[in-house]
Formats: sequence, C-alpha cells, structure tokens
Amino acid sequence: MREVPPAQWHDAVAAAQADGHDWFDWLGCVDEIGVADELRVVLSLRRLDDPGATELLLACRVPRDRPELASVRDLYAGAAWHEREAAEELGVVFLGGDQRRLLLDVGAAATPLRKDQVLGARTAEPWPGAKEPGEGDAGVGTTGAASPSRRRMVPPGVPAPEVWGDRDPAEPPATAAEVAAAVTGGRVRRRGR
Repeated sequence: MREVPPAQWHDAVAAAQADGHDWFDWLGCVDEIGVADELRVVLSLRRLDDPGATELLLACRVPRDRPELASVRDLYAGAAWHEREAAEELGVVFLGGDQRRLLLDVGAAATPLRKDQVLGARTAEPWPGAKEPGEGDAGVGTTGAASPSRRRMVPPGVPAPEVWGDRDPAEPPATAAEVAAAVTGGRVRRRGR
C-alpha cells in the first residue's frame, strides 16, 4: 500500500493511471478512531494489460475534523459512486465530486459508519443474539438456564452505557478515546442489562 499526502492525492492517482493502472476497482474509507484522529481513504487500481499483476493500493489519511480530498471521478468515472458513499457514510468531502445523496435521506445529518456516531438502535435495543448455549431469554431458542458462574459479555460494537446510553446530557460528548474503548467487545455486561 502506497501512502499519499492529501495535497498530492489527485496527482498520484493520475500518475498511476498514466503508468498503466487503467482499471478502477474500488475506493473505500476506514475510521481510524482509537488509533489516530483520521479517516483513511484507500483506492484500488488494476492493470488491464496484465490481469495477473498485483493491485495497486493508494491510501490517504485525512483529519476527522476536516476530511477533504480531491475527487478522482474525472480520471475514473466509476469512482463517483464510491466517493458519494464515503462522503455520506463517513463524512469525507470530495472536492469537485458529486455531492448528491446516494443512500441516506437528504435531511440525514449523521455519518453512520463513523465509530463515534451514536446509533440509537444499538443503545436502545438489547443484543438479540446469544454467543453461548443458555444465554438469552429462557425458553426462546435456549437449551437451558444460563450458568450462574458465567459472566455475560458484551459483543463488539455495542457501546458502553456510560459512554452513550446512560451519559448525562449535560456532559460534553464522549472523546475519541472513550468511544474507541466503548466499542470493543468482551466487556462484562452490567447487572440489569
């Protein structure tokens, strides 16, 4: 994977295209919260003249508070859809790109794939599945009562109540470090939850 600074993103993609990487495969974005205060945009390109060649991955890190990057849809028309998805789901602004909504309602202000985004359904609903036999509601798809010696664990992605669900509205929003710690699995579920 080749890291590219944000200011050189468009030029690096154009140089790769001129070098023979003329097939746009995909563009994606990853939230690096808990590791860095950045979003990472990754672009995969391939060569049509050498189908067996390894894909070229270009990556660019943009700050979470101002995630702007030049659009490459003028180089690869197929990038437009991928850019719109990353813009809508993670909040990356592709300068010169198509700003129309793709998946979410026009009025939706949320960026649902950012790890610090509170998703109401995850905080309001109990975890529907069981990881081990005997977990869950008695008599509903279980093989018996849960062992009293077993501690119920929280699955990955379910936030800690003190970070989102039970947080005092007067407190400031959770920090990036609190969010990163809250979305890891394996915590012991609090009593009554």
